[in-house]
Amino acid sequence: MCRVVDLQQAVLAKNTSAAQTLRTALAARGTAVVNLLSSPGSGKTALLERELGLARERGVPVAALTADLATENDATRLARSGVPVKQVLTDGLCHLEAHMLGRHLDGWLPDGTRLLFVENVGNLVCPASYDLGESLRIVLASVTEGEDKPLKYPTAFGLAHLVVVTKTDIAGAAAFDEAAFRANVRQVNPGVEVLLTSARTGEGVGALLDRAVAVAEGAPVHVPVMAGRQPAHAHGHGGHEHGHTGGAAGADTGRPRSATAPTR
Repeated sequence: MCRVVDLQQAVLAKNTSAAQTLRTALAARGTAVVNLLSSPGSGKTALLERELGLARERGVPVAALTADLATENDATRLARSGVPVKQVLTDGLCHLEAHMLGRHLDGWLPDGTRLLFVENVGNLVCPASYDLGESLRIVLASVTEGEDKPLKYPTAFGLAHLVVVTKTDIAGAAAFDEAAFRANVRQVNPGVEVLLTSARTGEGVGALLDRAVAVAEGAPVHVPVMAGRQPAHAHGHGGHEHGHTGGAAGADTGRPRSATAPTR
């Protein structure tokens, strides 16, 4: 008798288990994870650099891990904040998974780290389905991306604990309709907070850090209506699916590489 196995559901179930294990282990160390998701070019690196610098000024022990398909450019930028930074190169894998994150933290994450900011791979599809053991999930979108972004990527925005709008300094030039964007966010994630930010002018800078510190201290987070019923996803090229079964797309084979950026 043949048994039909849903590999996508199995992969997500395995990741969820690993995420909970990681969450528990980090909580025992007093560390909360903040997972940042966005499209490429949203400005999350620029905003994160400002937030990390502010954390250092305030004496909040933070670290950052940033993931990209190639280059260590983002780690170099984030290291300018003076906090511990590590770059993970996924060599084509479009998202991080919980066991991958745990492996890269082992032996690197400094003792006493209160907040670990994880800058996920720039992508609003693949990373949305993978819990990284985070305490706070933030989805960012720039004013140039269109007010319908939440409707186009309902899983990403629908599972967010916080939504951040970036590059508000050019909102006028981009003809950004804030009211329409907020309405679309409410449609997929009723009740979630939407913050307006600009790394260039400083608008909203510090708000992410404030929310993250509050969560690390035990403040409740928004509970998305999609929580507990997120769908599995299949993402393919040329009509074929690749489900990243159990991390075989690089995690256990050693493909994702890491480099620790120098602290300046």
